[in-house]
Amino acid sequence: MGKRADVVLLVDGTVFVLEFKVGARNFDRSAIEQVHDYALDLKNFHKGSHDLPIIPIVLATEAAVAGLPDVRFAPDGIAEPVLARMEQLPALIARCAAATDLDPFDVRNWLRSGYQPTPTIVEAAQALYQNHAVEEIARSDASAQNLSHTTDCISAIIDRSKVEGIKSICFVTGVPGAGKTLAGLNIATKRAQEHSDEHAVFLSGNGPLVTVLREALARDEAAREGTTKTNAHRKVSSFIQNIHHFRDEALNNTGAPHEKVAVFDEAQRAWTRDQASRFMQTKRGHLGFDMSEPEFLISVMDRHEDWCVVVCLIGGGQEINTGEAGLGEWLSALDDRFRDWDIYISDRLEDGDYVTDATSVRLLRELPVQRSTELHLSVSMRSFRAEALSSFIGHIVDNRTEAAREVYHQVEDRYPIWLTRDLDSARDWLRNVARGSERFGLVASSGAHRLRPEGLNVKAKVDASTWFLNDRTDVRSSFYLEEVATEFDVQGLELDWVGVCWDADFRHDGDDWRFYNFRGTAWQRVNQDERQLYLKNAYRVILTRARQGMIIFVPKGDASDPTRPPSYYDETYAFLKACGLKDLAARNLNVNTSPAVPAQVRAIV
Repeated sequence: MGKRADVVLLVDGTVFVLEFKVGARNFDRSAIEQVHDYALDLKNFHKGSHDLPIIPIVLATEAAVAGLPDVRFAPDGIAEPVLARMEQLPALIARCAAATDLDPFDVRNWLRSGYQPTPTIVEAAQALYQNHAVEEIARSDASAQNLSHTTDCISAIIDRSKVEGIKSICFVTGVPGAGKTLAGLNIATKRAQEHSDEHAVFLSGNGPLVTVLREALARDEAAREGTTKTNAHRKVSSFIQNIHHFRDEALNNTGAPHEKVAVFDEAQRAWTRDQASRFMQTKRGHLGFDMSEPEFLISVMDRHEDWCVVVCLIGGGQEINTGEAGLGEWLSALDDRFRDWDIYISDRLEDGDYVTDATSVRLLRELPVQRSTELHLSVSMRSFRAEALSSFIGHIVDNRTEAAREVYHQVEDRYPIWLTRDLDSARDWLRNVARGSERFGLVASSGAHRLRPEGLNVKAKVDASTWFLNDRTDVRSSFYLEEVATEFDVQGLELDWVGVCWDADFRHDGDDWRFYNFRGTAWQRVNQDERQLYLKNAYRVILTRARQGMIIFVPKGDASDPTRPPSYYDETYAFLKACGLKDLAARNLNVNTSPAVPAQVRAIV
């Protein structure tokens, strides 16, 4: 993943990570975060280091340090970074070795145990863009194999289409957090690197995701290659595009597109005929436009005289906006106009998570589809700590208390989730629990308008690339915990630790969830099934953005404010407690919530 520690030193069962700063008189934050990150990566992703104590040390050769520094461990066996001078290193090692009762371990086995990271989508995109294989950045053998099989299957379809001169479309499904976006980026980069004549492109209608990925890749490219960020942006923009810009270009140019392979992320969110036609006629001036977005996008690729391939990445439970088509519009377009296309589908596409309407069910029976198990991503990769998280969140938003409580017992030891009624306590927890450069931030639904008295204004749009990528010194970054991101800002992206801020738009009444929209000066009931689904999915999205853990803030309300009476919030808080969650006030804020410290580490001073 491009991180290289200066020295990893193994002494009697303890791992020391050394970072040398030659000539440095001070211990700056970046050096401390850097060595802490190395230690965290070893603990979380290097199998041989999972159960070993790890001590990160910054050695500044010219710094003034009085006395031998103490070593303090977090509960997972990672010490706080130790700041020392070179000549203090032998005494530090001797103190730690004497204080522990650890047997030496087999170094060869330790080396062979393998590094299996779970990168963020930003880190993964950077690694793939640098020609790393997806197997090198997958969390486990199972997920690496799953991603590789999906990529190989799609590559085989592309090769066959190319050789035989046919047009093909693939529908790829995946469990929440399985890495559909990663799979799409992997396909696009792999084909672009190995078959430059295909001009593969990754397309997404998720504006913040495109913005963040482009900015991250451009910054990385500029730093590595010494080029200007403007040139880096230009190069990156040809590989990752906003689907709406791709659409607009195709309207202005009626020829075949440059790209032979197009990967559409979150394809189920493409616009319906009504939404697309209304937008194109009123906003773009194309008065004769009368197609759904899926039909138009297929028709653009169909302009090629010989061959092309469209890859649609399909997620379940992710529709969060009016006019999103779902799968049906893609299938209807293929049935009505593109019968000559070969259709490949995941063998799980017909599950209830992806197909919810009778038309899609019928078309999947009638169309000449070819089913493949390799087109389904079955292993969740988002959180390396909690495989059961998406199931737990699903039970919460679907009002299944008992099921949620049962699944939570599988989650709580590895993935902390806390409740609080105090926003400042939530902020303190996030600042205390994050280590190294781990990123944290506040999220809320776009309908959470009455969080404003708490100082959170969901109407104030965040700058996605700044919020997700800038460091702790930038007041606009997620680290400052001042700007709150909504489901539209964070869908497809993730942070290490998240504070979820809950408002009365999605409130529990003691029996079931109730749906509301704040209009003018009052809450109004949401009765339309489609809008209720969008609101439920908004909370599903914000509750699944954290890789390592989260805290849920439910306001106390205000009896003097008719828009925020305590009754709007108390039942929600009670329901979440009934699902197994505990209040933060019941614990010591200074205790890290990672897995329990190994017994042999407790003896270290």
